[in-house]
Amino acid sequence: MQNILIEVFHYLMILFMTIYTYQSFSYFGKKTEEKRKKVVIRQNICLFSIHFFAYITEFLITGNENLILLYGAQVVYFILTITFFQIAYPEASKMLMSHMCMLLAIGFFMLTRLQFGMALKQFIIVAGGTLLVSVIPYIMKKMKILRKMAWVYGVLGIVLLAIVLATAESTNGAKLFLSLGPISFQPSEFVKITFVFFVAAVFEQGTGFLQVLKTAIVAACHVLLLVFSKDLGGALIFSLIYILMVYVATKKSIYLFGGLLLGSGAACIAYQLFDHVKTRVTAWIDPWSVIDTKGYQIAQSLFAIGTGRWLGVGLYQGSPGQIPIVEQDFIFSAIVEELGGIVGICVILICLGCLLLFLNVALQSKSNFYRLMALGLSCTYGIQVFLTIGGAMKFIPSTGVTLPLISYGKNSMLSTLIVFSIIQGLYILKGEKES
Repeated sequence: MQNILIEVFHYLMILFMTIYTYQSFSYFGKKTEEKRKKVVIRQNICLFSIHFFAYITEFLITGNENLILLYGAQVVYFILTITFFQIAYPEASKMLMSHMCMLLAIGFFMLTRLQFGMALKQFIIVAGGTLLVSVIPYIMKKMKILRKMAWVYGVLGIVLLAIVLATAESTNGAKLFLSLGPISFQPSEFVKITFVFFVAAVFEQGTGFLQVLKTAIVAACHVLLLVFSKDLGGALIFSLIYILMVYVATKKSIYLFGGLLLGSGAACIAYQLFDHVKTRVTAWIDPWSVIDTKGYQIAQSLFAIGTGRWLGVGLYQGSPGQIPIVEQDFIFSAIVEELGGIVGICVILICLGCLLLFLNVALQSKSNFYRLMALGLSCTYGIQVFLTIGGAMKFIPSTGVTLPLISYGKNSMLSTLIVFSIIQGLYILKGEKES
């Protein structure tokens, strides 16, 4: 009987995930606010159902009573978060909040399946982080001075990255973390946000050649510091963010194609200079020829995705633990293996839905500063999703980037929660002009 229930819950998760994803895109076709609210309500029903089916399955298989407590705490978190934002910020995007909670729920139960202690830490980080970032929309509405602090953002980012380069210890060959007593954090995750603020604030003043030159110099400083720290994934993200923001702000194709050309040249140089770049490119081109060494991680990822096929093998029925660092870089592979390709596609579409909502607020903003800020954060989020899922599927070389809101990692999680909260603030402010 237990096995039958587990199997039923597995297919119900796939069904409700499909319904949720369909509702995500039907939302854009609804003309009235009342109809849109009904869509979000149906999505929330799917969210809590999927979350319940996942945890009851894990409890039936493991018998771990601590799962019940963790599940209950997460339900309370989702209810309080959704309710608070609806009351405190009625003009914020309810659909974006729904997507955020769904991606968090997937991350919670997948991490619980991989390692309970890791899931517990992630939940504590999310709960505390949500409490902290919940005031960001209010701060953005009250502090108009944010747009006048361009050089504060630029200098702060450079200083933080320089401190990392000078003082941080190497982790897997790269300098990433600053330690303050028992607390360690990865500044580059948060500097991405200040960098977007810097570029948006400078281009609000004008988009002439002088402004482009100023931002280019500061951007180069950020990227070079990341390269010297051997955080090449971060350097790639910063470069792409800058190129796209410059192109949209100036509407000149020369900056787009020139930036991509320079970036391609820099990538070739990085391949020659850094051994771990050669390792990742070799593993990407032909992982099977080096499956015992360089290609082991990507090969196991592809095995997992292939094993899952369309419907997945079921929670605890796969072997995601065979993939090194599966809880961070390759959690998408674990999702596909145990929940199936259909759920994997739904995850991609939900992430795409988030990106569309990000871009939607950029298109609706009357303030050039808010518009460019939303665009930059859209690029940050979209690039990170693409790099993570593309790396797991061998579409591109692995970059060591986490999947926002799903992968384990306190710094990535906190920075993503900040980004989502900023976007909610921009939804509230989108009707305001420069003052």
